[in-house]
Amino acid sequence: MRLPLHTAVFTLFLITAALCSADDPKTFVRFRHEGTTAWGLVKGDMVHRIHGSIYGDWSESDARIPLSSVTILTPTEPTQVFAMAGNYRSHLNEGPIPEKFRTPQPFLKTTSCLIPHGAPIVLPADSSQVHYEAEMVVVIGRVCRDVSEEDALEYVLGVTAGNDVSERVWQNDADRKDVQWWRAKGSDTFGPVGPYLLTGIDYDDLRLRLVLNGETKQEESTSRLIHDVASTVSFISQYVTLHPGDLIFTGTPGRTGALHDGDTVEVHLNDMILSNPVRSE
Repeated sequence: MRLPLHTAVFTLFLITAALCSADDPKTFVRFRHEGTTAWGLVKGDMVHRIHGSIYGDWSESDARIPLSSVTILTPTEPTQVFAMAGNYRSHLNEGPIPEKFRTPQPFLKTTSCLIPHGAPIVLPADSSQVHYEAEMVVVIGRVCRDVSEEDALEYVLGVTAGNDVSERVWQNDADRKDVQWWRAKGSDTFGPVGPYLLTGIDYDDLRLRLVLNGETKQEESTSRLIHDVASTVSFISQYVTLHPGDLIFTGTPGRTGALHDGDTVEVHLNDMILSNPVRSE
């Protein structure tokens, strides 16, 4: 039986919409090559350069560049960097969630702390206990203000790997008299992120690991976040406008440990690996 034209057109529209809305995993990289900064799609060992903006309309170009020949940059240049405190039960000793952590507890990191894959984490000369913290990092894709949990994921472009490097004495020791975590969490190089931006995947079911000098030190599924991606983005947006490229570190699981000169620290998010050497100032 032949459908009326208007019915056939409407049916085609529904099919097309369904196909377009289906998850379409992609791996983006922001890179520099021959003096030019650009975005590309990572496919195997090649980068397929794209035209346009990942925050809007873009298309894949014919340019193909070996991944080994590009300099990988931080996935975005954010206007703001947030991070979540106490967002895994395993980081809170697996007991009942303390009352204060039943509400999301975001704090601010500096934008200048961000470094890309491969760049060194530098231990400040007067630091004494600098710790690693493996984290999944949310990347905002659209201007986001006062959004509901139900709609929050529409404003998320994707995720990347991050290391919320933290100086514990500056963070916790009352004798230091640091009222804020400005240097404990925001010193230069205390925010490795990258190397890629992953989109079109289930952000609440990823495997997160930290490997220090070849030994696994942290391991958790993002399904165990106390406040998942949607609730975190929604909560922050009630008070602060988020912009394309802004980052949200979602918290670290388990126990953390010290970094030392000469270490190599890796954050694994599924198959993606963010690796950084550690150097003393």
